[in-house]
Amino acid sequence: MRATVLGRPLRGVAFDVAVSGLVALLALASTAGSAAGWPGTILGLGMAVALLWRRGQPVGVTVVVAALAYVQVALDWAPLPYDVAVLIALYSVVKYADRLRDGVLAGVVAAVGVVFAAARTPSQVAWPFTAVFYGLVVGAVWLAALNVRTRRLYVLSLEERAATLEREREAQSRAAVAEERTRIARELHDVVAHGMAVMIVQADGARYVLDKDPQAAREAVRIVADTGRQALGDMRRLVGVLRESSPPEPAAGTDPAPDPAAGPDPAPEPAEPTHRRPSVAELPALLDRFRAAGLRVRHTVTGDSGALPPALELTVYRLVQEALTNTLKHAGVGATAEVDLAHRADAVVLEVRDDGRGRAPATPAPPGGHGLVGMRERVSVYDGSLTAGPRPGGGWLLRARLPLPSSPGTEVVTA
Repeated sequence: MRATVLGRPLRGVAFDVAVSGLVALLALASTAGSAAGWPGTILGLGMAVALLWRRGQPVGVTVVVAALAYVQVALDWAPLPYDVAVLIALYSVVKYADRLRDGVLAGVVAAVGVVFAAARTPSQVAWPFTAVFYGLVVGAVWLAALNVRTRRLYVLSLEERAATLEREREAQSRAAVAEERTRIARELHDVVAHGMAVMIVQADGARYVLDKDPQAAREAVRIVADTGRQALGDMRRLVGVLRESSPPEPAAGTDPAPDPAAGPDPAPEPAEPTHRRPSVAELPALLDRFRAAGLRVRHTVTGDSGALPPALELTVYRLVQEALTNTLKHAGVGATAEVDLAHRADAVVLEVRDDGRGRAPATPAPPGGHGLVGMRERVSVYDGSLTAGPRPGGGWLLRARLPLPSSPGTEVVTA
C-alpha cells in the first residue's frame, strides 16, 4: 500500500520539500552580501514556501511566485539564483493545471519577465543575447512541461479506459449470470410445475376413489409414478448440463476385444444428447399425458410447419405445457381444452382455450406463481405478442404469436 501524507503520495511530498529547501538555500546563499540584502532573502524564502503546494495548487503558486518576482523587478534588482523558482512554478502550472489555458497565460507572464530581466543587462550590446538566452530557457521549460503533461493525460486516459472496460465486463458478467439464472429458473419451473400439478391431481383422485374403484386408484398412482420419473429425468438432464461441459469419456481398456470370427462390427448407435430439447413433434405425447391426467384435449394443426428453429420449437412446447398445467390446476379434472397451432408464412400462432368446467380441485391452487411471467419472457425473446385472460363464456384463453426470425415482431401485450 502506497504511503500518503494528507492524501498525497509520500514520495511526491518528499520531492516537493527537497525542491523548496533547495530554493530556500539559494535564497540564503545568494542574498548574503548582495544589494538585495535581507529583503531579497525574504522574497526567496516566500517563493520557496509557495513551491510546497505546486502540485495541488499550481495556478495559485504561480501567481505568488510571479508576484514576488515582479516585486524584485520593481525594486530594480538583478536576477538572483533563487529566481529558478519562477521556472519551477512555470513547469508546475503547465503540467498540473486543469486547463492548458492557465499554462499559456503563465508562459506569457514569464516572457514579459524575460524582457524585464534582459533589460537589467548593463551592456546594451549584450541585451539581445541575454533576452534570447532567457527566452530559450523559458521556452525549453514550457515545452518540456507540455510534453510531460501530454504523457500524463494519456496515461490517465488509458487508466480510465481500463477502469471503464473493467466495469463493463463486470456489468456484462452480472447480466449474463442473471440471464442464466432466469433461464434455469424458467426451465425448472416448466419441469417441476407440470410434473407436480399432474401428480397432485392424480393423487387427490386416487384418494377419493381408493375404496370405490381400486382399479382407477391404481391407474392414478401409476400416472403419479410415471410423471415423477419423467420430471426427475428432466431435472437430472438439466442439472447435468450445468455440471458438465461435455459427457465423460470411457476409461481406457474397458471396451471388450473384437472377435475376428464375428464379422465386422455393427455401426455404433448415436449416443443420446445430454440435454434434449423438446420439440413440436413431441406435442402429441405431451397431450396424451394430460389426457391421462383427466383433461379432454383436442389438438389441431394448420399450415405447413416446415423447419422451425429448435429454440422456437422449445418455446411452443413450453407454452402448451404451461397453459395446460394451469388448466389442470385451476379448471380441474374433466375440463375441455383446445390447442390450435397455426403455421403461417411470417409467424407461428398458438391458441390454448379451456371451458373451465372441470371438477374443482380438492385443494385450491396457491396464489401467485411465475407461469405467465415465464411465458411472457419466452415470447419476448422473439418480439412476439402474448395475450392471456378469462373468456367471456367462462374458462381461459391464451394466445401467442411468435414471428419467424425473418419477419418483424410486435409488441408484447398481456391481458
